[in-house]
Amino acid sequence: MIEVKDLHKALGEFSLHGVDLRVESGEYFVVLGPTGSGKTVLLECIAGLHRQDRGEIWLEGREVSALAPEQRNIGYVPQDYVLFPHISLQANIAFALNVRRRPPDEIEARVRELAELLHISHLLDRRPRTLSGGEQQRGALARALAPRPTLMLLDEPLSALDEGTRAELAGELRGLSGRLGTTIIHVCHNFDEALQLADRIAIIHGGRVLQVGTPGDVFRRPRSAFVARFVGAENIFPVIQRDHRANVVTVGQSLPLQVTALPDHPSLLTMIRPEEIMLRPADAPMPPFNSFHANLLEVEDRGRLMRLNLAGPLPLLVVMTPQAFRESGVAPGDQVQVHCPPEAVHLLPQDSP
Repeated sequence: MIEVKDLHKALGEFSLHGVDLRVESGEYFVVLGPTGSGKTVLLECIAGLHRQDRGEIWLEGREVSALAPEQRNIGYVPQDYVLFPHISLQANIAFALNVRRRPPDEIEARVRELAELLHISHLLDRRPRTLSGGEQQRGALARALAPRPTLMLLDEPLSALDEGTRAELAGELRGLSGRLGTTIIHVCHNFDEALQLADRIAIIHGGRVLQVGTPGDVFRRPRSAFVARFVGAENIFPVIQRDHRANVVTVGQSLPLQVTALPDHPSLLTMIRPEEIMLRPADAPMPPFNSFHANLLEVEDRGRLMRLNLAGPLPLLVVMTPQAFRESGVAPGDQVQVHCPPEAVHLLPQDSP
């Protein structure tokens, strides 16, 4: 288990501010945020490459804040892999074990084990410059795993790969975590990547952790406007009136929407997940609440998903699978019936980050 307590670090004009995180043993934990949010600085503080200005870092019940990087038993794979170009991939993987003066037969067995696990056995005699990006990434992972670290830190490990290699390696990373039981902290800026990999996610922005939760929690119940937009919630509208007795908010062109709960906050936004909105022909029987008519302006075919743009009391984006769209019985130019279930309508503070 790793615990970061009230971590502060200033680097030039950028600062981490009071970061608190707890990652359980064996967990695949993703730190997600835009470029410049502090993801890499946080990893480098945990790895010991930066000494924090304030706060503590605990690993398996031991405070490691004052320890040098080589004393923390942490594996770190930076964005550029940093494989030694003048030696073979086999020698790269064995490097940390040689530094620790492990017996040669133990080193050879460990290198072979990891090479088989990461499907790079046939590449061991080659030098890094002759390898593809995916092959270099696998080599960097093997090198970091060789000394059996308590914790693995991965800095944007998939960002430089093509889509096919990215998907393949993401599956292998998730499998590695399960097979080896290694705790992993993986930073990225792609929410789809986080959804595929993470047991839990931390959203970081401006050097602050804004929300921690399972991918489903963060996706469906963001706690701030920034988190909502970052995870793809494009239907966000100010609340212009509210009725606490009926759990109803009014948005857009005087459209009342029933919600499951109405928080007591002076200024609220309404978020409606685009994939949870239901569409039917205009003359279909209409539910008694959260239903209205709108015009279907445009349908964009994105392959696996269809994006539908609506104009009406609310300018809505709706996301559907191609099959769901065909079964809906609606077409561009139609007036359609829109239904937003109360559980799909989420409220968040307007003045949050």
